[in-house]
Amino acid sequence: MNKFNLGELNVSRETMELLNSYVDLLKKWNRAINLISNNSMCDVWERHFLDSAQLIRFLSVEKKNWVDLGSGAGFPGLVIAILAKEKFPGLKMTLIESDKRKCIFLNEVARASQLDIKILSNRIEDCPNLNADVISARALAPMKKLLLFFDLHGKNGCKGLFLKGKNLNSELRVVDNINRFKIKVNLSLIDANGCIAEVEKRN
Repeated sequence: MNKFNLGELNVSRETMELLNSYVDLLKKWNRAINLISNNSMCDVWERHFLDSAQLIRFLSVEKKNWVDLGSGAGFPGLVIAILAKEKFPGLKMTLIESDKRKCIFLNEVARASQLDIKILSNRIEDCPNLNADVISARALAPMKKLLLFFDLHGKNGCKGLFLKGKNLNSELRVVDNINRFKIKVNLSLIDANGCIAEVEKRN
């Protein structure tokens, strides 16, 4: 892939080189630790990179501290960190991933991309309050659990960005005290069956 366009998102050649390097490392490491399914590797740009990149449209300059939960192979957090290096250089990114092997991979991509990010090899619930401005997750857990994590690590005014599928409505029906949250459902720009649950706490 020699260009990276998503709506109004256009990136520099340097950022594209970092993303291509990320793909190369992903292919290399995937043979050893199964970061993503082999089936999705053939359309890795759309299934993983573009799907992750669409979240940056929700970021504003006053949001300084982004926390990505259950980062796995780095989607969406590592993709956002690479894009933010050019577009939002003041953003601090923290990735939380309990699998130590995946953390080694994340650190390798961060080193190759010269990213100043924090990678925590912990369970999400065991981390101290991270005082996040933005919290993201992709293919991690049902909304009931994600909202518990959102409560745990989000500061006042925090925005949650959760990439979800067609089961979102059924997940929301079993959330306790759902009226505490303002939840906007945004259609995915990439996946016809996907959406982004944009969450804020009600005052």
